Amino acid sequence: MVKLRLRRKGRIHLPVYDVVAVDERKKRDGKYIERLGYFDPNQTPSTIKINHDRAIYWLNNGAQPTKTVRNLLSYDGILLRRALGFKEKSTEEIDEQIAKHKEVVKARFFRRKEHRIEKSKKVDEPVAEEETAPAAEEAATPTEETAEA
Repeated sequence: MVKLRLRRKGRIHLPVYDVVAVDERKKRDGKYIERLGYFDPNQTPSTIKINHDRAIYWLNNGAQPTKTVRNLLSYDGILLRRALGFKEKSTEEIDEQIAKHKEVVKARFFRRKEHRIEKSKKVDEPVAEEETAPAAEEAATPTEETAEA
């Protein structure tokens, strides 16, 4: 069975991945059938370059993408392009919807990034000590009962 998966390249702590069509029995970095593109997670936002025609060709011929590659294909709009192709949309409509999809994905990336930063700031802030001063004042002030005695 043919799989669409990542093939690691790059150096230590700076990986770059090729998206390849490969027989599932081969090793991760072993011999592959065809290189479809690459994925660079070291940039912000991550760079994804995949040949749409060849990826759709392999998907139509039964290749199964891994979860990570499926997400990359979704982000890049390849799965949307394939679905719209099944619905027999014109190329202009497909390109228009792909452009909108990419804008939404990019906006979602930056929105989630801001949310992660805010969340990490909340976790990193020291917990404010509870106000014990009013409780101490209440204990220090004599009550009417003790003043009468």
